[in-house]
Amino acid sequence: MFAPSRQDARRFFFDTWNKQQAGHPLSDLEKLLASVIAAHPEYHAILARPEQYGEREWLPEQGETNPFMHMSMHLAVEEQLSINQPFGIRELYQQLLAKHGSEHDAQHEVIDCLGEMIWQAQRYGGGPDVNVYLSCIRGKLGLDPEHERRLNLKDMDD
Repeated sequence: MFAPSRQDARRFFFDTWNKQQAGHPLSDLEKLLASVIAAHPEYHAILARPEQYGEREWLPEQGETNPFMHMSMHLAVEEQLSINQPFGIRELYQQLLAKHGSEHDAQHEVIDCLGEMIWQAQRYGGGPDVNVYLSCIRGKLGLDPEHERRLNLKDMDD
């Protein structure tokens, strides 16, 4: 399985931005990333200066948002929506979209929940819990949590 390093992932962001700005052809993944970048003009100056920002740390405890992590989470949500995994996320997303009227705002709601799931997995150990994730999204819609727990990949190993 391919697991890029932080430098590889950031290089992909910088290279995609550079190619898009130069009008070069983009792969499908680069096109998806370019659309995420286009929705984040606040990061364009960062992407234009890889020598300055390629190794920079962004510290959440100082109120900073890591632009690469943020845009990567948008990519993760796009992938989840494209394959409807975890099952039902596409329907919940459509409800968020109807609520907000903006894809970007709806994705930010999902990203908040994705971040919460990751934080809980790190804090309490174990893998990500799809029930935490989907319950969080349901909560943003004013819906009750599901009654049936979904199996997580970590549950299948037990």
